[in-house]
Amino acid sequence: MKKYAYYELSVLQYIFLIHGTQVGIGVLTIPRELAEQAGTDGWISLFIGWAAAVLVSLVTTNMMKRYPDKTIIDIFHLLLGKYLGKVATILMGMYFAIASIVFIANTTAIINVWILSQTPAYIIVALFAIPAYIVVQGGLRVIGRYSELVFYLTLWMPFVLATALKDAHWLHFLPLIKEGWMPILTASKTTVLSFLGFEMAYFIYPFLQKKQYASVGIVVANTLTLLVYLYITIICFAFFCPDEIVEYVWPTLTLWKVIEYRFLERVDIIFLAFYLFILSTTAFPYLYFTVFSTSQLFNSRDHRKHLWVLLTLITVVAWVYTPSFIDLKKMTQTWSFVGMIFAYVLPLLAWGPIWLSKREAGGKEA
Repeated sequence: MKKYAYYELSVLQYIFLIHGTQVGIGVLTIPRELAEQAGTDGWISLFIGWAAAVLVSLVTTNMMKRYPDKTIIDIFHLLLGKYLGKVATILMGMYFAIASIVFIANTTAIINVWILSQTPAYIIVALFAIPAYIVVQGGLRVIGRYSELVFYLTLWMPFVLATALKDAHWLHFLPLIKEGWMPILTASKTTVLSFLGFEMAYFIYPFLQKKQYASVGIVVANTLTLLVYLYITIICFAFFCPDEIVEYVWPTLTLWKVIEYRFLERVDIIFLAFYLFILSTTAFPYLYFTVFSTSQLFNSRDHRKHLWVLLTLITVVAWVYTPSFIDLKKMTQTWSFVGMIFAYVLPLLAWGPIWLSKREAGGKEA
């Protein structure tokens, strides 16, 4: 019997779960970050980030084929032994915990600035913790269904955003590659980090029902993310002046603020209210795999107690300490550095031991 059969995911849930994890805060900030480094040629860097993410994603899925019914935690316990396996589990749990905290902190800051400016941060975190517990305690299958539902519920956003194109200035993009390839390559670091989330395949793979579609599914997820980033970036670059866009912390939100209808002025508030669902599809998987790691560490099958403790701790910390924008930037940079190692370096480090174990197993069979 499969160890994770109860929480099996369909291919669509697998795709939308990975895609939802990737598309979070980055949609709000990536136009500015690319413009700062490469000007209006920054959109080209997105293809470099996509190519890097797809390449490492395919390495990850092919690596996991060796142990189709095991997560990366199970594999490390098998290859490294009991004690080193626990160390690896602790490190992975810390990575997911850092990611969860960074996303919740950034989400809280956005809500404080744009919607609830007078509401204490810990109240917002506590309100976020309630739906987080309801969804995450249900396990990976519930999170997968939730991610798929949110994707369908937010399909209207690109069509409304397209109304801003009536004031677009396409001359902003000319001439192409105006400052050479170096700024584009420099900006590709930002895009590589924006595709973080595909590392979920380390854990999601054994839950996938039709594992033969794992590689195709993760490529589709990365491509969906590319299309979202590309669409947002091109519209922002066409609407804002090149010198203007770098002045906005969240240019995507500023763009939504410009859109108005006769019957509705603050479209940005409606957008942000719905976008909170998208932000939750980023935070929920990280929360789940944080408590999944701690549950594995303590040999516990029930992750709900761990989840309750984690959300309570995050709420208490938010009550004691509210990070400034500088602190948020430092937190995000720290997570980006750790994420780069976890998502892009770990597959290369893990490939060697897994390949050797496969070769030894083949030698014994011969």
